[in-house]
Amino acid sequence: MNGVVWFHHFAVRAKSDDPYLKRGPAGAAPKHRAGEGRLDALTKETPLMSKTYAQVMKQIDSLKAEAEKLRKKEVDGVVGRIREAIAHYGLTAADLGLTSTTTTRRASVARKAGKAAPRRASTQPPRFRDENGRVWGGRGPRPKWLREALVAGRKLEEFAVS
Repeated sequence: MNGVVWFHHFAVRAKSDDPYLKRGPAGAAPKHRAGEGRLDALTKETPLMSKTYAQVMKQIDSLKAEAEKLRKKEVDGVVGRIREAIAHYGLTAADLGLTSTTTTRRASVARKAGKAAPRRASTQPPRFRDENGRVWGGRGPRPKWLREALVAGRKLEEFAVS
């Protein structure tokens, strides 16, 4: 073992006058560093290894809880200032653009998600109706029932809603 120093798991040749190889009292194991045994030097915690995974996860959880408390506190402050401004200026929900219908809200949520907006029923009354109650608003291509009736010899005016 004389002339060999173990550095982590590597054996390194050392000079004979190397202080790491000097022996203490007779028969004592060589010291890795002054005042430390070889095993102590290898198991000593370094700044990077000072915490275990469980300790780090516990710290993350406590930081998340602290962040949520701070967020709630900030949101409460913002909501308070908004309410104060609403009361001061006499604003209504319509002034703030908050009176939209649920279909409009669904459409805006869908747009934000990158999806097509759901189709809404037309707000205009139908312009054409047949005997079976089928209707057409007069926009877009003619429905099949109307095309077939026109081919059969009927006139568009017969289906007009008055």
